[in-house]
Amino acid sequence: MTLYDLAFGPFAEFGFMRRALAGCLALALGCGPIGTFLVIRRMSLMGDALSHAVLPGAALGFILGGLSLPAMSLGGVGAGLVVALLSGLVTRLTPLREDASFAAFYLISLALGVLLVSTHGSNVDLLHLLFGSILAIDNAALVLIGAVASMSLLSLAVIYRPLVVECFDPGFLRAVGGRGGLVHTVFLALVVLNLVAGFQALGTLMAVGLMMLPAAAARFWVHELWMLSAASSALAFASGFLGLLLSYHLDLPSGPSIVLVAGLAYFASVLCGSRDSLRTLYLQRRQPAA
Repeated sequence: MTLYDLAFGPFAEFGFMRRALAGCLALALGCGPIGTFLVIRRMSLMGDALSHAVLPGAALGFILGGLSLPAMSLGGVGAGLVVALLSGLVTRLTPLREDASFAAFYLISLALGVLLVSTHGSNVDLLHLLFGSILAIDNAALVLIGAVASMSLLSLAVIYRPLVVECFDPGFLRAVGGRGGLVHTVFLALVVLNLVAGFQALGTLMAVGLMMLPAAAARFWVHELWMLSAASSALAFASGFLGLLLSYHLDLPSGPSIVLVAGLAYFASVLCGSRDSLRTLYLQRRQPAA
């Protein structure tokens, strides 16, 4: 078997592999920049919370419409936005920090979603919602993922400057009338949309992995913000490509394989990255001067 057969043969031979790879590319383009801003804003765990928050809405859509893409997507978007808005409202009206508020609502959402599916479906349905199946995505799902990625990139281009300013100096943005609250709300909506697009392929538990792990890994290689987004998208797509190959050749679940490859990239970046990695912080410092 040649290297071409190993690396490109499955995609050339099977249509479902090509659709899965196209889905990984669209997810990488949308999730890469979103994950980068979550890392910069120190909201990584909030991304995980929102990924669980879409479950009850997706479960309700499944109960009402079965495995209907529009019903599950609309339900997921609605549930995610409700959790984001309620968490922000509790943070503004009480002394509770935003991360604690998100944690409380995501635990409630996760329990409610599992309860809905368990009482109105089967274990197979629950596994489908939690872990997804990127090898089973169809053209409609690809259109949805591509549309979300396009909308995310266009929206980020519009709010890029105030979003960057809010990341580093939200007080200045408020002082100049930059509407930081609106920018923050739009950004959270983009996070929810990308997580809903991701759960179609990777499930609610795995969707955040392709958003956060490449973004965290890119932090150890590049400095500029735009390069962080580009590197995050590139690492996400590479993780999707290699994860799909592993799942095909070793007969492994595709979603966990993709996220584990992204996790290996993260560990390699922590150890060997060119910026603030363990290698640069400790090994190079201990080398004696020539």
